Amino acid sequence: MNQTLAMYQNMGNEAFSKAVTGIAPYFSTITPSFTTLRPGHAEVTFPNRREVHNHIGTVHAIALCNAAELAAGTMTTVSIPEGRQWIPVGMNVQYLAKARTDMRVVADGSAIDWSQTGNVEVPVDAYDVEGKHVFTARITMNLR
Repeated sequence: MNQTLAMYQNMGNEAFSKAVTGIAPYFSTITPSFTTLRPGHAEVTFPNRREVHNHIGTVHAIALCNAAELAAGTMTTVSIPEGRQWIPVGMNVQYLAKARTDMRVVADGSAIDWSQTGNVEVPVDAYDVEGKHVFTARITMNLR
């Protein structure tokens, strides 16, 4: 079993979330919490609080990008074969609506062939607490 996935399963959501932000401190700026992590799928939530707001009082676009990269990167880590590596090489985003609530960010890699090498596109979507789709990203990961 993948070491990161085993860590998630052994530690649980809260402790794993804190551990990840300890390893990559920038992610702590959104106070993320993993709710699901398995090969091909990850879900991260983060609270709507003043620290993630933009000048109009909604969730900042870069906070959403931060959560998208966290979900996609961690999901990629647990999806690729053991001993392989990845690095993000691009991100295309669309802001679909003003984000005004806590966020749920979903990386869905179920359609990706994780055994390949080279660039793959990882889809990530963000939803508000009512389920409204507020953000979409496609993160290009270079698999080695």
